[in-house]
Amino acid sequence: MSNLNVNLSRRGFLATVAGLGAVALAGCSNGGTGTAAGSSAGSTAASTTLTVGASPTPHAQILTDFAAPKLKNEGIELKVKEYTDYIQPNKDTTSGALDANYFQHINYLNNYNKENKTDLVSAGKIHYEPFGIYAGKSKDLSNIADGAVIAVPNDPTNEGRALLLLEQEGIIKLKDSKNLESTPNDIAENPHNITFQEVEAAAVPRTLQSVDFAVINGNYAIEAGYHVKDALAHEKAGTTAVNEYANIICTTKEKEDDASIKALVKVLQSDDFKKYLEENFGEDVLPAF
Repeated sequence: MSNLNVNLSRRGFLATVAGLGAVALAGCSNGGTGTAAGSSAGSTAASTTLTVGASPTPHAQILTDFAAPKLKNEGIELKVKEYTDYIQPNKDTTSGALDANYFQHINYLNNYNKENKTDLVSAGKIHYEPFGIYAGKSKDLSNIADGAVIAVPNDPTNEGRALLLLEQEGIIKLKDSKNLESTPNDIAENPHNITFQEVEAAAVPRTLQSVDFAVINGNYAIEAGYHVKDALAHEKAGTTAVNEYANIICTTKEKEDDASIKALVKVLQSDDFKKYLEENFGEDVLPAF
């Protein structure tokens, strides 16, 4: 999950196919105007346009390479709009400029809703990207030097997640390990007197040359050319992180039951998708269903 905002607007529609046993497909309405492509001979549904905002890697790649061709077979044209920040995609989903977005985990969404008084919802858990601790100026995490500097994301949920990983490795001890929004102020024990450099999540990989270690979001690690296998430590399967930080398809309450969004979630919760992840991302992106 990511400040470039690519301007794109798409129009949804409500198309119906007349005749005995006709099937009505509810399209995603972005601007109140309709767009529809006529159904082909023998088809029972008209084409729908679904616009989804996503982080470039791996989310937009997944949508473009895997989901779009499968949805096309169902008469759904998937339009992908890329974002490199974590704020604008939710704003555009709320406004209707997007039908849905795919970049965040549920705890980030909950925090966003609370801070912005919005009511965006999860339409389904899709995948999970392990956080990793990567070497910067120092290489030995087990013999971390006193006063070492560690870069962490500065947004509430991802900073808390980074601190949980550092606690997992015995580097710090938190006052409450169940607090998913811990900050350095919530550290109970810091035996190595670690200094935390708090930066925007997308910028953490760029700090590696100036800090001892960095805790990097999975998507930003991939974009920067780092992989779980390169990490000195990473979140373990079965931990709180895996259960709490699955990336989701997010939409509005009004579109939660939209047929096209349900079709997208179904495609991204399939056995074929599991195979796609394994073949293309290995342990960097894991299924969360």
